[in-house]
Amino acid sequence: MFLAEVIGQVVSTKKDEEMTGRKLLVLRPKLVDDKDPSQFRDGVNTIVAVDTVGAGVGELVMFCQGSSARAARGLKQVPVDAAITAIVDRVEVLGKNIYKGGE
Repeated sequence: MFLAEVIGQVVSTKKDEEMTGRKLLVLRPKLVDDKDPSQFRDGVNTIVAVDTVGAGVGELVMFCQGSSARAARGLKQVPVDAAITAIVDRVEVLGKNIYKGGE
């Protein structure tokens, strides 16, 4: 599983039948900074993921990719490679809170 910030949304009117009614969000992966573990740094690539939890722009989420994404509820037969599985409330690294939701 990975952490990411929701930075946008994808709208598609023509898509695989199994994708109908599913919200697609654009994610910017977040990495714990190697030099300062009390900070995040942005990942390199953006990801489009199916939202399974009702996330919104600006929220920090947890997502999975590959076959793990299809293991999320209701996605077994859906052609997805990434799925949002949680909205993050808090992240603690080395005993320090580096993220608290709603800030």
